[in-house]
Amino acid sequence: MNLFIFSFSMKKFLIKIGPYFVAVVAVFAVLGSYADGNTDDNYMHFAVKKPQNIILGDSRGSQAVVPSVLKKKLSGDFDNFSLNVVESPYGQIYFKALKRKLDPETKNGIFILTVSPWTLSLDKNIKNSKDFPEEHSPLNDVYTYDRSPNYEYLLKHYTRSWFKIYTERVDAVGKSNSFLHEDGWMEINVNMHKDSVAARTTKKEVFYQALAQQAELSQERLRAFDEIINYLRTKGTVYLVRIPASKGIMAIENKKFPHFSKLLQDVSRKQNVRFFDFSEESETYMYTDGNHMYQNSSKIFTSRMADSIKIGKR
Repeated sequence: MNLFIFSFSMKKFLIKIGPYFVAVVAVFAVLGSYADGNTDDNYMHFAVKKPQNIILGDSRGSQAVVPSVLKKKLSGDFDNFSLNVVESPYGQIYFKALKRKLDPETKNGIFILTVSPWTLSLDKNIKNSKDFPEEHSPLNDVYTYDRSPNYEYLLKHYTRSWFKIYTERVDAVGKSNSFLHEDGWMEINVNMHKDSVAARTTKKEVFYQALAQQAELSQERLRAFDEIINYLRTKGTVYLVRIPASKGIMAIENKKFPHFSKLLQDVSRKQNVRFFDFSEESETYMYTDGNHMYQNSSKIFTSRMADSIKIGKR
C-alpha cells in the first residue's frame, strides 16, 4: 500500500513539474540558438559544415592564417581548425578530432599544418598520456562538429550563464575582442599603441621563457604528427608551415630548439610534402603580443603563403 501511495504521489509530482521542465528546456534551447563567434574562443569550430580544406595548429596559426584570403587566392573554402597550444597540440586527441571534423568525402583537399616547437612538445615531467593538457580540450569529448546550434558543445563546455549567449551576441554588442569567424579565423581587436604592445610582448616572453624550461620535444607528438600527415595525404595535398613571431619570441624558440626547422625539413622529405619556413621573417609583420600576428599582417602573411602554395602546385 505504501509503495502504491508513493508511486501515485510521484506521478502527481512529475505531472506538476513537467510543464516547468519543458519551459526551462525551451528557454535554454532558444538562448543556445544565439551562440556565435562571440560566445567563446572555440564554439564556432563545432557549429559549421565539415570542410574539405583545413588549417591545423595552435593560436599562432588561428590568428595568422585567414581562410577568406586563401579562398580568394586558391579558389576554395578553407576552415581554420587551430585552437591553442594547450587544446590542440599535435597528438592523438587532435588526430581523432580532425577525423571527426573533416568531410569524409574529401579527395582533393588542401591541408596546411602550421607547426611551432610548442605544438610538438610536452612538459618533461609528464609521463602518462592521461596527464597531457589536451585531455581537457573540447576536442577530446565533443563528437558533433557540424551542428548549429551545437548544444552538445554548449552543455559540456560553456560554463557561463546562457543568458550571456544572448546578451553578448554579435548582433547585440558587435564583435568581441576575440571573435571567432565561421571559417575558424580568430580575429583579435586590441589596443595597438606601442606601449600596450610592448607590455603584452614582455608578458608573453616571460611566459615562453618559463615554458622553455619545462618543454621537450615529444616522441608521442611527433608520431601523431606523422600519422596525421599520412592520413591527410590520402585525401589531398599537405603543406607544413612555420609561422614567424617577434624577434624576442623567435630567439627563445631557436635557443631552445635550434634544429627545429631542420626537423621539419626532414619530415617533409620523408613524407614527400612541401615545407614553407617563414620563421626568419619576424620583422616583416606586426604582432599583438610578440607571438600572434596583428590582423592586417595576418592577411599579408596568408597571401604570401598562398602564393607559395600556388607556385608549388605548378
